[in-house]
Amino acid sequence: MKKYILHFSLLLAVTLLFSACRTNKFNTTKVMNKDFTQYRTYGWLTPIDSLSKDYFSNDIARENIMIAANTEVEKLGLTYSKENPDILFRYIAIVNNKSRLIWSNGGWGWGMGPWGWGGGWGWGMGWGGGWSQPVGREGYRYAHIIVEAVDRKEDAVVWQARGSREVRNPERAINKLPGIIQGIFKQYPVRK
Repeated sequence: MKKYILHFSLLLAVTLLFSACRTNKFNTTKVMNKDFTQYRTYGWLTPIDSLSKDYFSNDIARENIMIAANTEVEKLGLTYSKENPDILFRYIAIVNNKSRLIWSNGGWGWGMGPWGWGGGWGWGMGWGGGWSQPVGREGYRYAHIIVEAVDRKEDAVVWQARGSREVRNPERAINKLPGIIQGIFKQYPVRK
């Protein structure tokens, strides 16, 4: 029974490690000493066209972003105004092509394989040493949603936040946009 608990615990730890690699990451910056409580109304600027590889340049993605963003901005206590809002928001969607190394898992060791205890190459449980070396590269895509807040009177960006995530499937990425937008607005300097 202890053996099964150990295997389950190990499997759970590995699963959590791999799932942590695909989480959203958030970064933010703002103008220091800016009083964000002065902003009571908001509006929207046209999104900036960018290299989105057609992932987020469709009606569904734009609508998901705007619905989620309006919900989050109103949670901050701001009211939408079409006429002379205090602060203007805009977003930028970017999808980058990236690559990473693929590593081998060669090595030696002692352990229990299909024919009992012994040393050498093979599979199974055990201990030992070995090496890992790069054997190639794999391509992947990384998406960024950037939201900027522009002070309308100063015509200057006063806050910016970015939510980033690896993208494997465009449809799933679009469905995850509300969560990314929610995380971005958690970075806003004033919370209601």
